[in-house]
Amino acid sequence: MQKTREDMEADEARSLAPYAQRVRGSAGRAHPEPEHPYRTDFQRDRSRIIHSRAFRRLEYKTQVFLNGTGDHLRTRLTHTIEVASVSRTIACALGCNEDLAEAIALAHDLGHSPFGHAGEEKLNQLMAAHGGFEHNVQSLRVVELLESVYPTFDGLNLSYEVLEGLRKHDRGYTRPAHAGAPEEHFPRASLEAQIANVADEITYYSHDLDDGLDYALVDEAQLSEVALWQRCSQFVDEHYPAITGKRRRSYIVRALLDHQVADLVAATAERIAESGVTDADGVRRHPVPLVGYSDTLRDANRQLRRFLYDNLYYHPEVAVPNARGGQVIEDVFGRYAERPELIGDESASRIEAQGLERTITDYISGMTDRYILEEYAKLFGDRA
Repeated sequence: MQKTREDMEADEARSLAPYAQRVRGSAGRAHPEPEHPYRTDFQRDRSRIIHSRAFRRLEYKTQVFLNGTGDHLRTRLTHTIEVASVSRTIACALGCNEDLAEAIALAHDLGHSPFGHAGEEKLNQLMAAHGGFEHNVQSLRVVELLESVYPTFDGLNLSYEVLEGLRKHDRGYTRPAHAGAPEEHFPRASLEAQIANVADEITYYSHDLDDGLDYALVDEAQLSEVALWQRCSQFVDEHYPAITGKRRRSYIVRALLDHQVADLVAATAERIAESGVTDADGVRRHPVPLVGYSDTLRDANRQLRRFLYDNLYYHPEVAVPNARGGQVIEDVFGRYAERPELIGDESASRIEAQGLERTITDYISGMTDRYILEEYAKLFGDRA
């Protein structure tokens, strides 16, 4: 049996919750395109993101540990895939649009610089007088401007709802007029956007901790005061008393992830019911986000976050090499500013419209850890 796009859209209309974002209610794309015969617009967005060059480069960008440090440590790509998986799970449980939540999750880190958050902080410093740098904003630049694969427009021409999910700002969201509906400004993004945002948090807390334990930068003794870890380790020990070592630790991390997702789904469902929202725009008009943890788990997550910052993110084994990466970015940025022709004709062509500093930042932020180190060696004659 062949299933057409119209069949899939009809399935959405029947099966999704009233507050979910249906593809038939999309505000569309900046550049109108013909409909696809057997993919919805959100499915096409997901494919465009996965097939982009920026997505492929995530494989060689730092998550927490400098890329190449260990074969089993997360990269920006594996983190992104994990966020997409968690997003689909939450969206499915809440009756939301899984394709939209997944597309937002897959694109959420496309604008991340090399060397993780240390690289982002360095670019923000270098761009302080020119509008700063923030990876969420850069992800939008990637999908709206920097990817150049279509003959008549720049960017990936993603649906408004995916772009909405990438914006993450406090000034609200202006949706263009569409299908007879007027332009409207909302204080919130869709439920699917909120899901992808919290799924990112759940994923990096759990899996950064997993990597830290795997790499022996933190240990279970240090986690004795972290309530969430203790709760999950007790669960594993009660149900699987025979497992030990790496297998036990890995299953505790799995329980940690599952516990957060289950709490989020239950608390969000309750919040939605109490809110009285009856459609996707009702979610957008709601004064506060609807996706979130219970009060108890929110406090436990704050404790876990503090632990990670105190014991992992600024651990010398993480901070020192990433700080060196920040210096590499600063040196390469300075050399490009002196000699803009080094960034290549395609990038240099944007200098007049975007400005020299912003164009250099676009170029550097798209680099992988490996590539910028090779570029540094070419520019300065040695390795960083």
